[in-house]
Amino acid sequence: MSTNTAPAVELSGLVKTFNRGTVRAVQGVDLTVQRGEIVAFLGPNGAGKTTTIDMLLGLTAPSAGTARVLGEQPRKAAATGRLSAVLQTGGLLTDVTVQEIIDLTAGLHSLSRERVAQVMDAADLNELARRKVGKCSGGEQQRVKFAMAILSDPDVLVLDEPTAGMDVNARRRFWDVMRAEADAGRTILFATHYLEEAEQFARRTVVMARGEVVADAPTQELRASLGGRVLHASLPEAAADQAWAALQSLPGVVEPSRDGNRVSVRSTDSDDLALTLLTTLACTDLEIVAPTLETAFAALTQD
Repeated sequence: MSTNTAPAVELSGLVKTFNRGTVRAVQGVDLTVQRGEIVAFLGPNGAGKTTTIDMLLGLTAPSAGTARVLGEQPRKAAATGRLSAVLQTGGLLTDVTVQEIIDLTAGLHSLSRERVAQVMDAADLNELARRKVGKCSGGEQQRVKFAMAILSDPDVLVLDEPTAGMDVNARRRFWDVMRAEADAGRTILFATHYLEEAEQFARRTVVMARGEVVADAPTQELRASLGGRVLHASLPEAAADQAWAALQSLPGVVEPSRDGNRVSVRSTDSDDLALTLLTTLACTDLEIVAPTLETAFAALTQD
């Protein structure tokens, strides 16, 4: 297949084992990401997410299966600047300034001073230019890594917890830049534990659990996949136990939970259930909320 028409990312039958095959961290992952897609990659600790990203980037070899980026071996795509990443792991030179490390990276790709200036501005690093990298905070170092990653103007950008250590304002600025990058046609695959970032930014969400892909759908569709809405209410103090028992036996009630006199329940007929809660069961303080990506994530990844 020509690299001009190949998908941005293509993982086929990807397997990774450790301890002589006794531990399967990733088992049979198939994933195709088309050019220009924005994909959130979610999973709890130990799901195999980071190991999959490492194979996608060519940092570790799969035990079985193949990984291709733009139709090429990941290492080749990275060497030509078409694939780049912001990783949690991997150190930075700490005894040079921010400007020096950006200039050094630019020199490896023979990039112009104009491109360096554009990237310094995009990553909001101008005020840090003379600061030693080792004196930068964790969030500031993440911004340095981001600048280094986009210098080569890559076609595919992989982000592993890119906003870890950033404060709220820095996170907001970062995603503003990423929206501009996406609008320019760049393919973005990002892993994050901030589910609101996936909900707000990703057009597609892939969820891993126990080494496998357990969900792959448009983000809004995945959020609604559980069906129904979630209702929260307070049980009547005089008859809390009786009302709780009655609630659990009602038709259409899914996943009821109780914390003291406060209950939560999901229902495919929230209007009818709300009426029953308020009248028949004499509940108070009723709240009705739409399903969130967080609730879908919890349901998909629970053991």
